[in-house]
Amino acid sequence: MEDRKEETVIILDFLPNGYPLDNRPLHLKTGIAQAIGKNHFVLLELVPKRGVFLTASEEAYIGEGKRDKIHHISGKLPMQKLTETAKSQLEYIIKDIIGKNESKFIDFFNKAQPLGTRMHQLELLPGLGKKHMWEILEARDEKPFESFADLKKRVKLMPDPERTIAKRIVKELEGKEKHRIFVDV
Repeated sequence: MEDRKEETVIILDFLPNGYPLDNRPLHLKTGIAQAIGKNHFVLLELVPKRGVFLTASEEAYIGEGKRDKIHHISGKLPMQKLTETAKSQLEYIIKDIIGKNESKFIDFFNKAQPLGTRMHQLELLPGLGKKHMWEILEARDEKPFESFADLKKRVKLMPDPERTIAKRIVKELEGKEKHRIFVDV
């Protein structure tokens, strides 16, 4: 079974003096970083080590052992608690993660299964209905997809797969979906 813990995150926002509504004196405040995991898209609140300044889109190691930038993980972060900066970075960073791990997401199109007699995993993606689902299933039966470009070429009028997956991940993070495909809670 795949390890469910995040090893590496991408910083969405860094607040060097903590949250603005924190009324504690400045010397008691700690910096806060809001980040998203690279493997399971878990939103996390992190406390960086003293003197460390983080930037948006920067990677940080949070796994076991010595961490060079992060002191500790405060915990999971609900989507509603993201700063406006973090929200504006979110879809861009998710698309970047998808692009860098294309084979993992192409595997989803190649291996997606029915959820029951009336619903297929592919139909959970925004913009994909029964017609696209059947086209994808027929095309992958002939030959598995090799890339997003291959998928778009072989499936007529296929919406942009990277954008479609990114939208689905955002919906899962918002808690609006019953079935989770990409996000670990």
